[in-house]
Amino acid sequence: MRRLGVGGRGDVVSRHLRIKICGVTNVDDALRAAELGADAVGLNFHPGSPRFLQPAAAEAILRTLPVFTRAVVVCVNKPLSEIAYTLQPLARIQTIQWHGDSDKREIGTVWPFDLIAAFAVRDAADLAAVSHYLDQCRAVGQVPAAVLVDAHLPGQHGGTGRTAPWDLLASFRPGVPLVLAGGLTPENVAEAVRIVRPYAVDVASGVEENPRRKDLEKMRRFIANAREAQARLTDG
Repeated sequence: MRRLGVGGRGDVVSRHLRIKICGVTNVDDALRAAELGADAVGLNFHPGSPRFLQPAAAEAILRTLPVFTRAVVVCVNKPLSEIAYTLQPLARIQTIQWHGDSDKREIGTVWPFDLIAAFAVRDAADLAAVSHYLDQCRAVGQVPAAVLVDAHLPGQHGGTGRTAPWDLLASFRPGVPLVLAGGLTPENVAEAVRIVRPYAVDVASGVEENPRRKDLEKMRRFIANAREAQARLTDG
């Protein structure tokens, strides 16, 4: 699988902080996110989510998404081979973000898509499990393009509004790009970037009017505050 960029302290870093607006359910929100500078939008194909989209309903978003804005599909507890097969007809999808329970987590490929392996983390033991998973992936040559760390809330896979343990993540070096999710808002994203120094940040509930509609001003402030925080790190 493709690496998204390497350098510095034996880990993956970037001068450009990637920003993903997740849980997009309509064309207007997708276009607004892209116009404001989001690098990616997330489309949630998990039926248990309030932001759920049927694959057919996502086609209008994918048709209108600007060419340099990445489309990421969120899936939960489905076999990787099934996901890749289902998404083949949907042009413009480049990345699969896969959430899974520990007993269902797979090691494998979703070629031709990139894979972001998502984990709910609350303590050091959970981070050790992420590292163990990556070691297993390296052993068979199937390393994901990135790992996403979200807050831990039993029975939920993202969109919880709770923050991940930033202080614990500050010293976490997975060796692949780290995407930070979980409870990010326009008010706290700068601090999260300063502490964790992630490759990318991922927001859903923090920029919403409701789970089916994004808030334009919240998206604008989130992206601006995240970019400013990254610029300060880079300039420093």
